[in-house]
Amino acid sequence: MVKLIHTLGDHGDDVNCCAFSISLLATCSLDKTIRLYSLSDFTELPHSPLKFHTYAVHCCCFSPSGHILASCSTDGTTVLWNTQNGQTLAVMEQPSGSPVRICQFSPDSTCVASGAADGTIVLWNAQSYKLYRCGSVKDGSLVACAFSPNGNLLVTGSSCGDLTVWDDKMRCLHSEKAHDLGITCCDFSSQPVSDGEQDLQFFRLASCGQDCQIKIWVVSFTHVLARSTEDQLKFTEDWSEEDVSMWLCAQGLKDLVGIFKKNNIDGKELLNLTKEILADDLKIESLGLRSKLLRKIEELRTKVKSLSSGIPDEFICPITRELMTDPVIASDGYSYEREAMENWISKKKRTSPMTNLVLPSLVLTPNRTLKMAINRWLETHQK
Repeated sequence: MVKLIHTLGDHGDDVNCCAFSISLLATCSLDKTIRLYSLSDFTELPHSPLKFHTYAVHCCCFSPSGHILASCSTDGTTVLWNTQNGQTLAVMEQPSGSPVRICQFSPDSTCVASGAADGTIVLWNAQSYKLYRCGSVKDGSLVACAFSPNGNLLVTGSSCGDLTVWDDKMRCLHSEKAHDLGITCCDFSSQPVSDGEQDLQFFRLASCGQDCQIKIWVVSFTHVLARSTEDQLKFTEDWSEEDVSMWLCAQGLKDLVGIFKKNNIDGKELLNLTKEILADDLKIESLGLRSKLLRKIEELRTKVKSLSSGIPDEFICPITRELMTDPVIASDGYSYEREAMENWISKKKRTSPMTNLVLPSLVLTPNRTLKMAINRWLETHQK
């Protein structure tokens, strides 16, 4: 049985999105506003409508707790609101300034994803309101996104029909043409499906598009991808050949999987690869592929070394992957070793080493708080 119990007609233009929390209903519209209603009697809250956006509001969503509401707009911003009093908590501007079409909270509320018309997807830290990671698709506007229930993966859908899977570091794990026309929505099932194998689980993903089709996908999580990064690195030497294959795919080196399987490369062999072995024994002819692979392996070795030493990751320079002695904050909000960042800039690299976005400023500010924390850690661990 279906029965209409209430009709709301407060918006002055098309209503683009609606979202539920435990106690509230949120709606957003072309009229630039977001409205909040109580689910007990559907009366509008005293602090509604929420007004900030200067153009149409395309999407709104609640944090899992329901205490925060996110909204995004053609004006290029994603705004976080306090649902209890309607106050603006943060205004996060899409780096490119492009209209933001979709926003979504991660399951643990630590991040907010915002997808824009130019194909950029940004992960914002929901506590500091700073940009955490970003990526982009080649074609089309991002019009759909969804987090996996465990928060390890994010899937985006574009107006060109592309479905892209990202990990929690915004590395592209998979992308393909899912629909002949644009994707309109995508979502994960809430419960995993197991095939009985140890450390292996699947989630169903549904995508729907303008081609009049709904497609059901299975997204698999092996222990290599589902484990925390720290656990992955600690046990790199114990990786199986299949683990190495999954790592290659995650690094965008899928073309090398066949060669590695043919030569039975496991974790221990991976860490011992050299340019001579790649060229002479594995017969990888492409200099570009060899160079990229060696860089990735060296990054892996460095991370394994730093984790083995017990150095907190926040004390490690993202460029050198070594313990910082003179940390500075760049205009992207991240901290780096001063000499490494100055060298980075001197090579006419005006982009952030972490986000690949253009740095708003080249000013480097000493991070005295971090330096004191590093010194305290050294005093404790070098006795």
